[in-house]
Amino acid sequence: MLARVSSTPAFKRLPRAVREQQMLDAAVKVFSRRGFHAASMDEIADDAGISKPMVYAYLGTKEELFVACLHREGTRMMQAIAGAAAPDLPADERLWRGLRAFFGFVGAHRDGWAVLYRQARGEQPFAGELAAMRARMVEVVAGMLDHALRAEGREVAEAELEVVAYALVGATESLADWLADHAEADPEKTATRMMNVAWVGAAQLLQGTTWRPPAA
Repeated sequence: MLARVSSTPAFKRLPRAVREQQMLDAAVKVFSRRGFHAASMDEIADDAGISKPMVYAYLGTKEELFVACLHREGTRMMQAIAGAAAPDLPADERLWRGLRAFFGFVGAHRDGWAVLYRQARGEQPFAGELAAMRARMVEVVAGMLDHALRAEGREVAEAELEVVAYALVGATESLADWLADHAEADPEKTATRMMNVAWVGAAQLLQGTTWRPPAA
């Protein structure tokens, strides 16, 4: 007599933290391909190799899962940037190392970048999460520049530092979108290109050299 085979899938027991990372990995891939609205919890569960009820039990609703993806990818990105540059380096080298870490993250986590800056950008309330993350990046860049300049005995007005930081972050995000679409592009070379575009002008501005419109 043949033994009856259960139709219920068996899932290997893993520590909760490991299982959650598997779910987040799968969710990031699905959200990056489908977008938030078109992504289904069924597909995420299939990609993770688990049951859909387990996804809900561990990480909550689709909205909560998307926010968890944003937080994880954003934390990874900020940790990569913050850990890239020693505080005693000159301003340009600190920025270069930060850019290299940032573009390295985008190159290695293209799906994560898509979720962070493409899928979240136009979706409420996720746009607020993205705005808060960008504000932290601006704060990190402005603080990095201020620290390096003070080490050189120079002080720059807070508003000037903020303007430079916003400009650098905005331009860097745009170039990251380009990198995400070009798998053949080298992240380190992209960081060098960004430095060539941004730093020459930023360095002059931080030294007090400004362009003024011609007299009427």
